Amino acid sequence: MSAEIRDAVGEAEVPGSDTSGRTAPRRRRRRFARVGGAIVVLAVAAGIVIFTAGPFGDRKKAPGPTTGGESLASVRKGPLSSQVDQSGTLSYVARADGTPYSVVNHANGVYTWVPRAGDEVECGKVLYWVAGTPVPLLCGTWPAYRDLSEGDSGKDVRELNRNLVKLGYADDSDLDPDSKYFGSATATALEKLQDEIGAEETGSLKLGSAVFLPGPLRITKAAARLGTNARPGEQVAQATSTDRQVTVNLDASQQAQVKVGDKVEITLPDNRTTSGKVGRIGAVATSSSDQKDSSGSSGATIPVYVTLTHPKDAGRLDQAPVRVQITTGGVKDALIVPVTALIGQAGGGYSVEKVDARGARGVVPVTLGLFDNADGLVQVSGNLAPGDRVVVPAT
Repeated sequence: MSAEIRDAVGEAEVPGSDTSGRTAPRRRRRRFARVGGAIVVLAVAAGIVIFTAGPFGDRKKAPGPTTGGESLASVRKGPLSSQVDQSGTLSYVARADGTPYSVVNHANGVYTWVPRAGDEVECGKVLYWVAGTPVPLLCGTWPAYRDLSEGDSGKDVRELNRNLVKLGYADDSDLDPDSKYFGSATATALEKLQDEIGAEETGSLKLGSAVFLPGPLRITKAAARLGTNARPGEQVAQATSTDRQVTVNLDASQQAQVKVGDKVEITLPDNRTTSGKVGRIGAVATSSSDQKDSSGSSGATIPVYVTLTHPKDAGRLDQAPVRVQITTGGVKDALIVPVTALIGQAGGGYSVEKVDARGARGVVPVTLGLFDNADGLVQVSGNLAPGDRVVVPAT
């Protein structure tokens, strides 16, 4: 409840009320105590933190007339969304298991140029130099393991053909990007690539003259040093992709709430927001302790990976703490009341106190649906209609 609402409640004069400072009747205090207890139970039972834009409009205004330390809120009908609110870490995407890519050298000579941490290398661009010869990055999942020349065939040749077409050194009408055969079209396109990067135009690809790794790379650690001997099989650098993602360690009890494709709002460290979606959910839960914490959670978490809709919004932030709100569900036409209007019933369940146009009051049992703890709203069903007024106790 906003400060304005509290002021409205506190300053309201009730006809016939005693303003001499005497305490409220005991019956009303007991009712408020039950409401407070019910709200605590609701928060625990919900199991998730839920946020959405509330349909109650400007919450700085009192929702209705006040009556002796109470206010009246109108029952509304409209959209309501449930969201999981979690902390996460914004980073660059590595392998599925979280480990970085390893850039492995297969050329002989001396390193004459090596990348630095933070450098980004696109497909077809030079990754490092050995003995004055550039070694480009070619993108694919099948690693180089042999020399390639006209007449060869295999998966590695298909990856080479795909790179040559995608990089614009051949047209797909001349070179089939799905072909596993190294023909004259492959050799011609390869010569164009070698000319572009400043390598000898041989039309063949020796082992060590290119590195195949998935997608563009961002160097995270430089292992090789300028001027040292380049030995086949040694690591030149470690890298991630240039794609961005947010990793969320989701409480295992909330796993059923979240699914791939759910929309996500990400709050960056400077309080700017950007959008994303759940791209992948881990299959293995991890736990730092076998003991439950004070909230009853065992501490087991499931990794959830969020992809950014606009990666450039993240700039060059890496390992940055962010907040995420994952929209897990929604109702287009929910009947909505403030959570504080709920009354816990002795026999179980909840109700609200409705006030009609004449001021007469009656208790109406309700069934609960989605929660919006950010704005303090809840979906209900029962003998209520939009425009009905319900009692909201002072807090």
